[in-house]
Amino acid sequence: MPAPVHVHWFRHDLRLKDNPALAAAAKEGSVLCIYIHQNHFSKKHIPGEARQWWTHHSLASLNKSIDNKLAFYSGDPADVFKNILERFPIASVHFNEAASAHQRQTDQSIEKLLSEQDIECTIHSGCTLWPIGEILKDDGTPYRVFTPFFKKGCLKAEPPRLPMRAPSLSLVHDKFALSLTECGILPTHAWTKKMNPHWEIGEAGAHKQLKRFIQHGLQGYKEGRNFPAQEHVSRLSPHLQYGEISPNTVWYAAQEAGDSDDIQHFLSELGWREFSYQLLFHNPKLAEKNLQSKFDAFPWSKSAKKLTAWQKGLTGIPIVDAGMRELWATGYMHNRVRMIVGSFLVKNCLLDWRDGERWFWDCLVDADAANNSASWQWIAGCGADAAPYFRIFNPVTQGQKFDPDGDYTRHWVPELAKCPDLYLFNPWEAPTDLLSQAGIILGKTYPEPIVDLKASREEALAAFQSLKNNG
Repeated sequence: MPAPVHVHWFRHDLRLKDNPALAAAAKEGSVLCIYIHQNHFSKKHIPGEARQWWTHHSLASLNKSIDNKLAFYSGDPADVFKNILERFPIASVHFNEAASAHQRQTDQSIEKLLSEQDIECTIHSGCTLWPIGEILKDDGTPYRVFTPFFKKGCLKAEPPRLPMRAPSLSLVHDKFALSLTECGILPTHAWTKKMNPHWEIGEAGAHKQLKRFIQHGLQGYKEGRNFPAQEHVSRLSPHLQYGEISPNTVWYAAQEAGDSDDIQHFLSELGWREFSYQLLFHNPKLAEKNLQSKFDAFPWSKSAKKLTAWQKGLTGIPIVDAGMRELWATGYMHNRVRMIVGSFLVKNCLLDWRDGERWFWDCLVDADAANNSASWQWIAGCGADAAPYFRIFNPVTQGQKFDPDGDYTRHWVPELAKCPDLYLFNPWEAPTDLLSQAGIILGKTYPEPIVDLKASREEALAAFQSLKNNG
């Protein structure tokens, strides 16, 4: 009689270290490690190009780390599992929980399928510090404001579990599985190749980045994280998104570094990730539906011209264009700049936050169904714990304050490299002869602003005030 096989289903946990589901499967015996490219979902659930690029390379790295014994499949997970059950004596299946509604529906269907075959199916908590959906107020309802969620909910709950070592694996090979290329996880846009020099994808790269951040970026993080030209951001978000490193590993590595304000602030940023996950859990349509229903009546603009200019980094607003070009070139954007470009799109251009959410979903390597949606709703003012409607970032003063030497802006907007500091963030106000000396011709070498910042701010305030008056 053949020995029983235990399945570990890799999803958003592409790592060996501190992987609860993988550890549980390994403890039971021989393990068949699988990955399913789910190509049967509706268009809105398809990963963006940048995410497909990262996923492809991350899976290649993971597969190499287990001697190329990761079994790839493509299609509906239920069909894949039926096929596996016909060919292997499966005794148990393990995987880590998901946050999005469509993934949870899939999980339920797999649980049902396996239970009908009397096969043990265990879903583990491995993608968040605390199990998704379990941090609730005393009355059993979900938090809608971050600070009490983190301080009264998370920090008063049981501490996150300690990270686990990578398990010893006895791996089963499926000779009928697909290769990674055959699986179909391939980005189609050539622009993704430009992102290669900016990242070391995979579990080893994630741990190197954590070490680099702890040593060089954590001290001074609280204030330094606002300056895009500085190295005080962790750049761990994509590694966390694909599960190349666990949040528990990051949490305890930061705590081991000490107990400074910088460290506590960084831990609270991990708390924001938890908050976004619980928002998505309790609000499955977070990417589509305003959390505050009064925003359903908001008079959004439909300007395709403005949206295209924003997407291409050709708005004529230097700090905005710098951020959008960084995104296009690297698949990433500094967090402070994300807030600036988001505010500009929603409040100066009056374009629907969902337009921004969709663009980020396609271009960000760290695009996360929870964080991406929650963050866009926050900046638009329609989400939980949202920025108030009157908070409109002035991109000129934001640039002057957080990129004071202009290093970040000049790097990504080289047309303005010779523009004097005084007018770097507002070149439309500079004397024509000064611009000419710097080789700048507005409307030719660099765009004129697509909106008047002062007038558009007043228009936005009036639009948001109308909601308040009718609320």
